[in-house]
Amino acid sequence: MIGEAQPAAARRRRIGAMGAEPAIEWALFLCALLSVATTIGIIVVLASETWAFFGRVALTEFLTGTEWTPLFAAPRFGVLPVVAGTALVSSIAMAVALPAGLLSAIYLSEYASAPLRRTVKPVLEVLAGIPTVVYGYFALLFVTPLLQRVIPELSGFNALGPGIVMGIMILPLVSSLAEDAMRGVPVGLREGSYALGATKMQTSLRVVVPAAFSGITAAFILAVSRALGETMIVAIAAGQQPRLTLDPTVPIETMTAYIVQVSLGDTPQGTLEYRTIFAVGTLLFAGTFILNLASAWLRERYREEYA
Repeated sequence: MIGEAQPAAARRRRIGAMGAEPAIEWALFLCALLSVATTIGIIVVLASETWAFFGRVALTEFLTGTEWTPLFAAPRFGVLPVVAGTALVSSIAMAVALPAGLLSAIYLSEYASAPLRRTVKPVLEVLAGIPTVVYGYFALLFVTPLLQRVIPELSGFNALGPGIVMGIMILPLVSSLAEDAMRGVPVGLREGSYALGATKMQTSLRVVVPAAFSGITAAFILAVSRALGETMIVAIAAGQQPRLTLDPTVPIETMTAYIVQVSLGDTPQGTLEYRTIFAVGTLLFAGTFILNLASAWLRERYREEYA
């Protein structure tokens, strides 16, 4: 009797598991559908409000104008000043994050021992978990005063301080992804290089880095995308003065900082001034979307090369 009861219980468990699988499959499908629906909703809202905006403002004026004063009595809708501010801060951040992140990735991948790697990498990635508002006040109250000792003409609000701090913030992203790409390079390539008499430095720079180039480039592009979309650091420390300049010592305004400015509630909804945030958001969305597509393409190419 006991022997007959055990197969029966096993059959009931299998039947129960088979009955639960469709429910689990539907739950996973609904989770995926929620993500897709959210993205579609964002695109629909941006597109509808942006379409209404361009019904009253010429696209050529928006893309080529050099004055951005949509909240003034005599508004101007040239988006180039906030685009230039975004590009300036992001360029400074990349100048900090890319070389430092790549060098740290090379060290972790090729030089650090396994115990040291297991310790240093999580500590480095802790930087990514710090709230960006903390980075913003760090840039305003510590980095900028420190830079003013070296550059006396540096304004209290500027692009240099936030750019440096933003580079520190995205450094773990570059380091972690680039290190993963280099760790994926086959060991045989390293051994072949050593067999030909190359040093560890030569192997790292002339064999491993070129072999992992696709993955490293994908990490760089993701970092650029992250820098373009950063909000709180520039909103706090860069100032809110849209100007078409490449001078990092003066106050500037980025696209995300402008969206924060208008979203504070002082601008009535449905007005032309309010719809400017959707036009700027659409431009920012398009830029980051293109960068993410490029990064995904490079990651897939990297996987295919070493699959």
